[in-house]
Amino acid sequence: MKPILLLLAGLAFARAAERPNIVFLFSDDHALQAISAYGSKMNRTPQIDRLAEQGAVFENSFCANSLCGPSRACILTGKHSHLNGFRRNSDRFDGDQPTFPKMLHAAGYQTAIIGKWHLVSHPQGFDYWEVLPGQGNYYNPDFIQMDGTKKRYTGYSPDIVTDRATSWLDGRDPDKPFLLMCQFKAPHRNWAPAPRFLGNEEPARVAKPETFDDNYEGRSGLLKENEMSIVRHMHWAHDMKFKGGNLFPDTFVDGMANGEYPRMTPEQRKIWDDYYEPRNQKFIEDMKAGRLTDEQVADWKYQRFIGDYLKCVAAVDENVGRVLDYLDSHGLAENTIVIYASDQGFYLGEHGWFDKRWMFEESLKMPFLIRWPGVVKPGTRSQAMIQNIDYAPTFLEAAGVEVPADIQGRSLLPVLENAGRAPSGWRDAIYYAYYENAAVHEVPVHDGIRTGRAKLMYFPRTREWQLFDLEKDPHEMRSVHADPEYAPLLAGMKKRYFDLRKFYHVNTATIPTTRGDEPGWRARNRRLNEDAKKGPFDLAFIGDSITEGWEGAGKKVWDEHYGALKAINLGIGGDRTEHVLWRLGQDRQIDARPKVAVVMIGTNNTGHLMQDPQEVADGVEKILELIRGESPETKILLLGVFPRGAKPMDKGRLNNVAINQIIRRFADGEKVDYLDLSDVFLDEKGGISKRIMPDRLHLSSKGYRLWAEAIAPKLKEMGL
Repeated sequence: MKPILLLLAGLAFARAAERPNIVFLFSDDHALQAISAYGSKMNRTPQIDRLAEQGAVFENSFCANSLCGPSRACILTGKHSHLNGFRRNSDRFDGDQPTFPKMLHAAGYQTAIIGKWHLVSHPQGFDYWEVLPGQGNYYNPDFIQMDGTKKRYTGYSPDIVTDRATSWLDGRDPDKPFLLMCQFKAPHRNWAPAPRFLGNEEPARVAKPETFDDNYEGRSGLLKENEMSIVRHMHWAHDMKFKGGNLFPDTFVDGMANGEYPRMTPEQRKIWDDYYEPRNQKFIEDMKAGRLTDEQVADWKYQRFIGDYLKCVAAVDENVGRVLDYLDSHGLAENTIVIYASDQGFYLGEHGWFDKRWMFEESLKMPFLIRWPGVVKPGTRSQAMIQNIDYAPTFLEAAGVEVPADIQGRSLLPVLENAGRAPSGWRDAIYYAYYENAAVHEVPVHDGIRTGRAKLMYFPRTREWQLFDLEKDPHEMRSVHADPEYAPLLAGMKKRYFDLRKFYHVNTATIPTTRGDEPGWRARNRRLNEDAKKGPFDLAFIGDSITEGWEGAGKKVWDEHYGALKAINLGIGGDRTEHVLWRLGQDRQIDARPKVAVVMIGTNNTGHLMQDPQEVADGVEKILELIRGESPETKILLLGVFPRGAKPMDKGRLNNVAINQIIRRFADGEKVDYLDLSDVFLDEKGGISKRIMPDRLHLSSKGYRLWAEAIAPKLKEMGL
């Protein structure tokens, strides 16, 4: 096989028998702790283990963004979330961008995806697709068809996905190599087991992880804000399978119904009720009688959660076996690459949690097992650091298709052909970034790197670093970022962090980001969202606290100069370019659609981060692109970032000067004009009077008057 692959490199239409088929088996939220090939102590996964026995297990396999949709986008594109554009589950995947299924299809592969998609837009690059809408359902699920209609199948979701996948295999063109992406919903929340696993026997008890009672001391206070605790955040109906109203609101959370139960057939519902109702009623009786301690209640919740979760895993395992049996029985196994993976890991009580998102090991790691007869040595256990951005280039190289230069992942073929050993020059660290910003489960935006020994995380909201020594503290119970003994390691990890961000083209100034976890920002932003809907406006000011100040120190001047216009103030204190991008785009404040937009943003990129001027300028340019793209009739008056600091050599001021040096070039003489008002606010020695900027940053009433008078001629020229 190895010589054949070398021979076929770059030959897109070689004979089908010489190019491997690819079967990608993918589940959702399957933790390594629940796979026996990874040493699980809580269950057995004999079918998934077949891949380990006949192929390789990667023990240092990581996701780039621990969330359902973003992980899928990383896999399809081979790029990190900030480049493929799908950073959060609320985003929409741009299907027009290059993906490995498109490239394989163009190279003569027959392609299909069946099961969970979760990328909002419809799949592209597939001869056949049939996908679950959104998260999909366990019971009697609907599938979106290629014509946009929905079709409901009776049965259990993982079984149906496998039925549909093997049916497609039956009807494929046998003269073409194929890519089959068989993607299960399970074991995603709400962990609804198949009827065949709901017998009368009691499930085996599972010991809680040793970190179950984590108090989150010794690390960022943000951990204590989480809303993914098994003890505090399990829902009465959705998670715990109770019927009727919540009898114990101090113990269980309301608000999410069990959406699976109404979908069931009478036969399915009877099996469900026969299993859950006696156990539920026993718990209710014990609670009412006061027979349960808080610890016993916590244990009951954990056993209910883990029992249901493992039953869902068992269904996935069975269906992996069904696919492997199909390949064996149809003579396809020898020339087919089979991968089993999950979109990320999952907390099974570690740190007291369920769910994912955090960069801690349990959700950062994702399973990756691969069988490839003739290439992968059976029984291989690899320590090489791999990431889900590596899948696309691996599939492409295996198929003899050229890997595009802009793919950020690396083909795993050098590792696979080297008995799982990382070749010289293989990566020493992986980069991770999570962008959902406390929208769900109160997990804040953060990013970081992981090496073989240590992990570094950065939390922008609190601007704090977290450093973990994974050799001495594998459960990540204490951050050593402030420990003098670890100062050299911290310095080295920071250096590697910034180098990797640069390598992967991570520029926070250009990545739209919400501050929705801050109550003050959230309240003002909500009001601006509503105000913007009243557009179109004559004039909009777009910026940060200096712009917001038109409603404070600048209110009188605003009324004098703009009171006769339909004008809107889209400024929020503390915003950086990335926050303005979020507000204009995701929150649709661009719907204000002003005749003229005055844009002045960037001083917080300097003040908060001392961000590189080119990066800030890139963020400003993205704002201009967004305005031009979404509101093409708007004329833009781009202002240089206002001066700050008492003296000309103030570092922050110099950074803003460097930003202005770049952004002045964005003026095009048509849609964008540029003005640098620095001289308006400075005295003859380059100083800033406190009468104009009391804190050498924000304007006084006099400062706002100077601003309004300075731009008045230009606004008149622009038609106001």
